[in-house]
Amino acid sequence: MKNFCSDNVTGIAPEILAAIAEANRDDAMPYGNDALTQQVEAKFADLFETEVKVFLVATGSAANSLALATLSPAYGAIYCHEEAHIHVDECGAPEFFTGGAKLVLLPGAHGKVSAAMLDERLQNAGFGVVHHVQPAAVSLTQATEAGTVYSVDEVAAIARVAHHYQLPLHMDGARFANALARLGCTPADATWKAGVDVLSFGATKNGAMAAEAVVFFNPSDAKTFHFRRKQGGHLFSKMRFLAAQFDAYLAEGRWLHYANHANQMAQCLAEGLQRIPGVHLCHPVDANELFVKLPTSMIDGLMADGFQFYRWEADNQIRLVTAFNTLPEAVDALLESAYRHAPQEEGAIATPA
Repeated sequence: MKNFCSDNVTGIAPEILAAIAEANRDDAMPYGNDALTQQVEAKFADLFETEVKVFLVATGSAANSLALATLSPAYGAIYCHEEAHIHVDECGAPEFFTGGAKLVLLPGAHGKVSAAMLDERLQNAGFGVVHHVQPAAVSLTQATEAGTVYSVDEVAAIARVAHHYQLPLHMDGARFANALARLGCTPADATWKAGVDVLSFGATKNGAMAAEAVVFFNPSDAKTFHFRRKQGGHLFSKMRFLAAQFDAYLAEGRWLHYANHANQMAQCLAEGLQRIPGVHLCHPVDANELFVKLPTSMIDGLMADGFQFYRWEADNQIRLVTAFNTLPEAVDALLESAYRHAPQEEGAIATPA
C-alpha cells in the first residue's frame, strides 16, 4: 500500500461492506421510509445528546452545498477560510445551489479562521446596504484543509461572533471523526454546545463507500432541506444503503476507532520525517494529513519507489494522507525510502530511528 494521495483512495471498511450486503437481503420502502434509515436518524440524536434533524446524502459537496443553500439567500454572503473546500474544491456548487450567494474569503494561519478576523470583517460588511451582498452564514472546516483542528474554545469564540451578528454557523465535517479523535471530547461538546448550528458529518473519507449526513441542531432551520435534497438529486430511492453504512459506522464506536488509527499513522509519519535534515512540516499535524516540504531528491526518490502523493506547485511541498486502513508497514516503508533518498550533503541519517 503506497498510495498516500488521499483518504478517498481506500476501499470500504469490512464492517460497512458487510452492512451493505445485509441491507441487500430484503425489500424495504424507498426514499428513507425504511426502518434502517429511521433507526440511524435516532442514532444521531443519541450520538449528539439532543434532538436533531438528519438528512443522508452521498457526497460531501452535496452536504455542504445543500446545507448552505438552506442557510443563505441568493443575495447572501457566506464567510469561510480562503482555502476552504467549499471555495477551492466544489466547482461553484455552493454558489449554484444558493442561487448566487457569494463566498467571502478570510485569511488565517494553518487553515483556520479566527474570531477576531471574522468580527473585523462583519463590522464592515454593509448590513442593510442594498449594493452589498448581505451576511448570511459562517462556515468552518473541521478538520481544516491544512490538517489542523479547531479547539472547542476556538469554535465557541467564532460561534459567539457569528451569533452576535445573527448568523448561523455551519461546520464542514468531512473529517469530523479525525478532528474529534484529536479533541477527545464528546460530539455534542465539539458541535452544538460550542455553537455549531449545522454539521456536514462525513463518513466517506473514513471507511464508508459513499455516506454523508447533514445534521441540523436547530430542527426549525431544516424546514426546506428535504425539498433541496430532492431537487439536488440526493433523495436516494434506496436510502437504506446509505443508512446501512452509517448504522455500521456508528456502531461500537467504529467511526472513532477508524479515525484514531488514521491519526496515529499520520503522527508516525510526521515523527519519522522530522528526523531527516531538510524536511519541514508546513502545519501542525492534528489529524490525518501532513503538508511537508522535502528536498527534490527525496520527492523524486519516493516517486521512483512507487509512492503516490499530491505535489503542490511551489516550495517542494507535498501532501500525505493516512486512512482507517493505512498499514504501519506502509508508513515504515515510506520513511525508509525517504531516509534512503535524503541528500547526503544535508546529513541525512541512513535508517529511520
